[in-house]
Amino acid sequence: MTSSHAQETTTAPRPVDDRPRSGARRRRDTEERLVRDVDVWVASASEDGVPHLVPLSFDWDGESLLMATAADSPTGRNLAATRTVRLGLGGTRDVTMIEGRVEVLGMDALTRERGDRFAERTGFDPRALAAPYLWFRVTPRRVQAWREVDEMSGRELMRDGRWLV
Repeated sequence: MTSSHAQETTTAPRPVDDRPRSGARRRRDTEERLVRDVDVWVASASEDGVPHLVPLSFDWDGESLLMATAADSPTGRNLAATRTVRLGLGGTRDVTMIEGRVEVLGMDALTRERGDRFAERTGFDPRALAAPYLWFRVTPRRVQAWREVDEMSGRELMRDGRWLV
């Protein structure tokens, strides 16, 4: 049976050099992924601990990730209430996990240029929607990256908002 849709793989091909990466290499790879990728898994929880997981588009400006979602969605409510989030980039065999502090911003809080950059990069412009949306700026506090079990040691790249490597 054939499909017109390309299938995604859950495992990344092993790199030519399959030795564990150094911390510095993992940081470079993480920063490249933040620039290149457009979507991220967003894990949030309500104030009473009910978890919620969704993919959202984002834009990275070198210091924080900018996302948008409906103000009354579970994710919007959770992020606004707890101001914390955990993000997952990549597949299970090459993952970057980011824990961050969330700043909630109204749609008019960004400059036109910043909003245009988000819309251009993600193909989504929440400013054009009738439903009330909010911007969520995530500042990383902890970053971990690993490919396989041989990279579990040394996976923490950032702690308390400071790069370790």
